[in-house]
This record gives sequence, structure tokens and C-alpha cells, in this order.
Amino acid sequence: MCRSSPLDRFLNAMEPWVFLPAAAIVIGFVIFGGFFTETAKQSFETLQSSIVENFGWFYILTATALLIFIVWLLFSRFGRIRLGTPDSRPEFGYLSWFSMLVSAGMGIGIVFFGAAEPMLHFLNPPSGETETTASALRESMRFTFYHWGFHPWAIYSALALPLAYFHFRHGLPLAPRSLLYPLLGDRIRGAPGHAVDVLCTVGTLFGVATSLGLGSQQVNAGLNFLFGIPQETRSQLILIAIITAVATISVMSGLHRGIQFLSRFNIILTIVIFAFVLITGPTVFVLEVFTDGLGYYIQNLPFTSFRINPEPDAEWQANWTLFYWSWWISWSPFVAVFVARISKGRTIRSFILTNLLVPSLSGFLWFAVMGGTAIHQELYGPGGIAKQIQENDALALFAVLENLPFHVLMWGLATLLTIIFFVTSSDSGSLVDDMVTSGGHPNPPRVQRLFWALAEGTVAATLLYFGGLQALRTASLTTGIPIAIFLLISSYGLWRALKVDSSTSGVPEKEELQQDVKTPEK
Repeated sequence: MCRSSPLDRFLNAMEPWVFLPAAAIVIGFVIFGGFFTETAKQSFETLQSSIVENFGWFYILTATALLIFIVWLLFSRFGRIRLGTPDSRPEFGYLSWFSMLVSAGMGIGIVFFGAAEPMLHFLNPPSGETETTASALRESMRFTFYHWGFHPWAIYSALALPLAYFHFRHGLPLAPRSLLYPLLGDRIRGAPGHAVDVLCTVGTLFGVATSLGLGSQQVNAGLNFLFGIPQETRSQLILIAIITAVATISVMSGLHRGIQFLSRFNIILTIVIFAFVLITGPTVFVLEVFTDGLGYYIQNLPFTSFRINPEPDAEWQANWTLFYWSWWISWSPFVAVFVARISKGRTIRSFILTNLLVPSLSGFLWFAVMGGTAIHQELYGPGGIAKQIQENDALALFAVLENLPFHVLMWGLATLLTIIFFVTSSDSGSLVDDMVTSGGHPNPPRVQRLFWALAEGTVAATLLYFGGLQALRTASLTTGIPIAIFLLISSYGLWRALKVDSSTSGVPEKEELQQDVKTPEK
């Protein structure tokens, strides 16, 4: 018997109506950005202004609606339903599962913004609460927790949960198109399903590219501290090329080897740096910041969730909240497919509790320690860190570590941490795009993974070259709107499907599920 070649396996597994249009959009984008740089930059700036001015309210309402829906599911009778057959058991232990979902969900972001965001909000609180140091500090932690807490993880869960449910419990493809089955039935295998998968593939790629751009800036900052490598676009492009090559090797090795190993190593390294700063820094101060900030965040969560600045020049909200919400939403197909892939056998309640609470609380601790330490250094010595962060927020973590013992060693570990988060974001995103463009196959061909790994690095480099961070942010804003609409539709479909599932004995067939969902209740 002749063994098929990698090219044959690629052609047999590829979903041409998804792979080819998605690849064409990516290639067209790179050509547009590379050969029409100034036009692309101006177009992005105009597009961002239009989106922020006209659709900011939509992002705010969507994120909050998804959080309400996920919390309702957590306490509903549907929480006992298992993601798989009744006798399914988890494929990964809690440590590996948690490590992979955090690395995929927010890895580079929490390292990049860990010290920078609390400090920037402390210096310029959006609510104007600057009368006392205590009020400014409390406000800074409230909005940092808001941007990195329950809302983003609710967005991820709102897509990952139904995807895992339909794939493992009802045998539908591990692709976004499956979320439309209760509404469209077998038509998801046609043009509507192809269009959704193309949208999510491109959105995933732009979301990953945004993180790769941020990561390259911070790695460049770390290498500047360690070896004097200049902080410039050229250096960051070289870093993207090198780390994309490493990520390609990782993703080619598969989920159970490269990605799982790097994710677990990253979490361990994160804990080491976290514990070091907590112990050698102002321990009591940061624990007080965490406790006070968490209480203030929860107390004001309803108001904060609906807060929006209706003024046309609401620059702060555009640069922070709306950027984050669009980033999480555009990132959600990637995180959803990846988290769904590693969540077989969990109950809905276990899935939500772990995905909503554990990463959020971990992030709160990280931001309180890094941000609290930075603010303490500015207030009580040695000072000057606020100016460094305002001039270059990629330097924030390294500026904090500089004022602690063994700072050169910690600079090296922080740089390594950013690099590995860089790699895990890229290889996880490549695997997801590979699965989606293979029709939802959970173990897609490696040749296709190679294409998407290289494509992510190329798009990140292109965005960075012709627009820097502003271009990266605008790319996320652009893809976020249609994906947000899809998120709301998929949440409705999950609710309808769960009603069917909970009212039947055993697992309903797909045809029964579709028929019941489409028939009004008597």
C-alpha cells in the first residue's frame, strides 16, 4: 500500500471554499499594505474613526450581554450537561488545560500591559478621579480589571462553549459554521457556513497579528535592556521573522507535544516572575491594592459594564475599552476553537467556572502586583518610572524589574517569557486556522499549518511596517463588528439547542435538534 504524500493529505483535508478565499484576503492585504503603504495607513485611520464614532455602543452592549448570558448558564439547569457523551472524560488535566487556555487567551497581553496599564490609568483616570492618590489608584485598578476580567473571558466562553458542545456532543465539525446548525441545518455546509469560517479565519489571523506586534515590541525592549539592541521597526521585523520560525516548528510538532509543553513552561515561568516581584517588592502595598481594587471593581461592575462616553472625541475609550473589546471579539474565534478542542468531557458548569473565574482572578493578581509595584516605585521611590512608561509602554515591565534585586537575571526571564508567549500565540492560532480551513478536522494536515504560521508572521510584519500599533488596533476593530454579530447569533442557537437537549432522554440526533429549534413551542 502506497502512503499518501503530505501534499495529497493537504488537498484531501482542505476545505477549498474556506482556505482559498481566506488565503486570498490575507495575501491581498499584505500586497495592499506593502505596495500602497500611505494609502493603507490613511484608510485605516479613517476606518477606525468611523467605527469608534458609530459602533462603540454596540461593542459595549455586546460584551455585557455575553457576560450576562454566560453567568446565567452557569447557574442554570443546563450546567450539568457534559461536553461529549455522558461517559466522556477530559482529555487534559487541569494544569495543562488551564495553561493552554491562558497562553492562547491573553499571554502576550498581560505581560505587555501588566505594569503599563495600571500606571497609565493612575496618571490619567478616565473618570477624572484624581483628587487623592487613593482614588486615582482605585480607579486605575477598576478599569484594568474591567478590561482583563470577566468580560473578555465571557466573550471567549460564549463562542468556545457552543463550539465544544456541538462538536463533542453532536458530532458537528470543529469549526465556527457548526454554531449556525440550529438555525440553518445542513445549509451550514454551503455558502453561509463557508462565509462564517472565512470571516473567523481572517479575524483570528488579525487578532494573532495584533498580539505578535505587541510581543515584538516588548521582546525588542527586553533585548535593548540586555544587549543594547536598538528599539526600532527593523529590529521588531527581524524578531517577528525569527519567532515565527520557532512557532512554525512548534505547531508542526502538534498539540500534545510542542503547544502543551510550551504552555505549561510559560505558566511556571509566569508564576516565578510573579512570586519574585511580590516577595521582593512592596508586598503589603500590592496585596492591599489587589483587595481594594477587586472590591471596587465588583461593586461598580454594573455601572462600568454600560459606561460609554457619547462625545465624538472620546479618545480614551477608543484607545482602551473599544480597542480591547474589538480585540477580544476578533480574537474569540481563535480562542474558541482552541479552547473547545481541549475541553472535551467537561461539564458546562465546570467549563464556565474555570474559563470565567480562574483566568480572571489570576489576571487580577498579576496586574495588582506588577501595576501596584510600578505605582509604589513612582510614589515612594526611586521615581521616574511613570515617565518611562509614558514614553514607551513596552518598557514598563523592565522598568519595574530594574528597581528590584537581580534585575539583569529577571530581565532575561521576562524576555524569555514574552518570547514563549509570542510562540504559543502564533502556534495556537496557526493550528486553529488549520482546523477551520480543513472543514473542522480536529487533527488537520501539517502542510496547511505551515502556511498559516508563515501568514500570521507576514501580516504582523506588514501591519507593523506601515502603521505600527495603530494599524494593529484598527485591524482588530475592523474584523470585530461582524464577529460580534456572529457571537450573539451563536449564543441564541446554543440556548435553543440546550433546551432540546435538557428536555430529552439521551442525546438528540442532529435532525431532531434542527427540527425542534425551528418549530415554535406550543
